[in-house]
Amino acid sequence: MSKTIERELRHVTKISDLSPKEVLHILETANDFKKNPEKYSDYLKQKTLLMLFAKPSLRTRVSFETVMTKLNGHAIMYSIKDSPLGKKETYGDTARCLSRYVDVIMARVFSRDEIQKLSVNSSIPVINALDDFGHPCQILADLQTILEKKGSFEGLKMAYVGDCKNNVTYGLMRGCALVGMEIRVSGPSGEEFAIEQEVLDECKEICKKTGGVVKVVADPVEAVKGVDVIYNDSWMSYHIPKEEREERLKKFMPWQVNSKLMSHAKEDCIFMNCLPATRGDEVTAEVIDGSQSVVFDEAENRMWAQGSLLMWLLGKI
Repeated sequence: MSKTIERELRHVTKISDLSPKEVLHILETANDFKKNPEKYSDYLKQKTLLMLFAKPSLRTRVSFETVMTKLNGHAIMYSIKDSPLGKKETYGDTARCLSRYVDVIMARVFSRDEIQKLSVNSSIPVINALDDFGHPCQILADLQTILEKKGSFEGLKMAYVGDCKNNVTYGLMRGCALVGMEIRVSGPSGEEFAIEQEVLDECKEICKKTGGVVKVVADPVEAVKGVDVIYNDSWMSYHIPKEEREERLKKFMPWQVNSKLMSHAKEDCIFMNCLPATRGDEVTAEVIDGSQSVVFDEAENRMWAQGSLLMWLLGKI
């Protein structure tokens, strides 16, 4: 069994809870883990991950559960829908109890407040597997995919087009800032689509240290000109009522990623989407199913990146 590195308790509630050096270390290990899984086959022996779910999940649940098996650990899935959590029992009491049973808590919830309540009361690492303010596991997988496809972050430019008031958007802004990339974010105007000022301020401070660049660009064509990566996400996130679909589609259609928009980027530009994706809405079939799309490599890397993060949090790498 691998040795344990003594490390102070850390939680990952957003990607910027990690330093640039820590992000790169986790990504390097994720790439090695992917190439040499047998090398890590006992790194989390006798370790248990508790997975709390308030929202639907495919990639998050399967990737976390599978990678714990690959690392010789164990994962427990617990649905908040079937529990008194946040009603009869507080998040604080839940965190204190779980800290006595398991080694890591992973939570996929609706709000940052829920993640905060878990993390401040937990004596074991808490991983945010999605809330309304970030999606750090997705961002690690995205950065791993970019590193795989491009070899380095140096000089790279990404355009995120679509829904900007979004946990993935916020995470990508922070993530690109951390690794020194340029990201241009573009979507409809108006308060309902506006990026939270707190995120813009945070990214500005990160960029001062790393040389990264975060820009908000009104025009989608201007945003994607000459970029190495184009990224988008669903226009109908889980919390958005179905009744708003038609109105939202009208507003977002200028930011649809199609072959015409892709043509303004570099020839070797890759297309990314965190999935699920709706063909004909945020992206056309010819793009997501085309040669520039890396969405399924990106989805696979959720497993390797999360495995690396788990090993790091538990002092195994």
